[in-house]
Amino acid sequence: MTPRTVKQRRLASVTRRTFLGKAGRGVGSLALASMLDPAALMAASDADGWGGVATPVLPAKAKRVIHLCMAGGPSHLETLDHKPDLAALDGEPMPASFTQGQPIAQLQGAELKCLAPQYAFQRHGESGQEISDAFPHIAGIADDICIVRSLQTEQINHDPAHTFMNTGTAIAGRPSMGSWWLYGLGSEAADLPGFVVLISSGGGQDQPIATRQWHSGFLPGEFQGVQLHSAGDPVHYVNSPQGVGVDRQRDVVDAVRRLDGMRGAAVDDPAVNARVRQYEMAFRMQTSVPDLVDMSDEPEHILELYGAEPGDGSFASNCLFARRLAERGVRFIQLYHRGWDHHGNIKKGIEDTSALVDQASAALVTDLKQRGMLDDTLIIWGGEFGRTPMAQGSGRDHHIRGFSMWMAGGGIKGGVTYGSTDELGYYAVENIVHVHDLHATMLHLFGVDHTKLTYRFQGRDFRLTDVHGHVVQPILA
Repeated sequence: MTPRTVKQRRLASVTRRTFLGKAGRGVGSLALASMLDPAALMAASDADGWGGVATPVLPAKAKRVIHLCMAGGPSHLETLDHKPDLAALDGEPMPASFTQGQPIAQLQGAELKCLAPQYAFQRHGESGQEISDAFPHIAGIADDICIVRSLQTEQINHDPAHTFMNTGTAIAGRPSMGSWWLYGLGSEAADLPGFVVLISSGGGQDQPIATRQWHSGFLPGEFQGVQLHSAGDPVHYVNSPQGVGVDRQRDVVDAVRRLDGMRGAAVDDPAVNARVRQYEMAFRMQTSVPDLVDMSDEPEHILELYGAEPGDGSFASNCLFARRLAERGVRFIQLYHRGWDHHGNIKKGIEDTSALVDQASAALVTDLKQRGMLDDTLIIWGGEFGRTPMAQGSGRDHHIRGFSMWMAGGGIKGGVTYGSTDELGYYAVENIVHVHDLHATMLHLFGVDHTKLTYRFQGRDFRLTDVHGHVVQPILA
């Protein structure tokens, strides 16, 4: 048999299915282009950008998300949910009617006794919202935030609970929230990733955070979150090697891009196309990142507002970093603080951890408001679950039936408390908000119908909210 030439082998590889698939994508792209905003279309057609695929059905109130992730599960009973009846039962047996048959992480078989809230609560602002004395700075922005006291989730251990909060499922391998946002809405940042993650720790037992919490799952790889380092250089090797100039590096990037482009055209592999985009982004970041982290232009009163020492790896520094990322058009920003796992000595743990996050969390809201950015920046503050009303020694166990978080900006009503738990803080009983409802509401604030933002994978249309989720209308401004 005569050996086939390279050209013959390449032609043979273009099967009927490949031809129809490529043609279908081309027609689909044209149809999509006719529905998109021209500016977004230009970004989508640019090999280095992404304009998004979601067509807003309502006027978008938010442009970006800053998710302050209190990793480890902050206790709602010492933060945002006042329960005087629980204080009255301190040390008494927990009524079996609450706990019988319920999932409990580490207290199974233990004698369940009530533990009084370890901090007093006061009313704050014109709204009179009740906030723990452990958070004096967040109390100072009571009229700007919406406290949701009726959240529920489905996973009782840390890692799967983080996965559920981020992806809407406990099944590993699904896209994270930020990846859905970037895929659906694109990014306004030309020289920075559209989805950025920063991590800090301290104040309690640190919970490990897996990179899959910001993974793109089955979405193309360019929509994966990028972790920037909180201390030192935010990106390794961000500076060019000695003796390598910008022009020389540009030549290398262009050559690699052409080679990868040839391979991508031959095999039509999304991973190759994603790699091409990321080489270009990495090259651009060599210019943008040094400017991003140079905080010499931040006035002293701003540093004092946050309580920040730039570049020290603290949550305060990361909050200031987040504001700078938001100013530069980054779509989705997550700040993990890993110090909220208080199984023992919760009073001291809350004191220590709140001292690291309270001032900067409030400062972020205040700073954005002063700059006119709060109205279109959605801020979310909370953990993967709450804590039990029952004691685990001097601490509390994991809890999924009712917990709290606060939200601000981006179309959220300020100065309101929504939902409630029962008198002991065990069950969410009024205006329950499931994690799916949270995701649906977040997308709604961006003008996106959560049922329409889908991606076909293995023969099924997937979405962040799966087959669930309702928009929580009463908390919307």
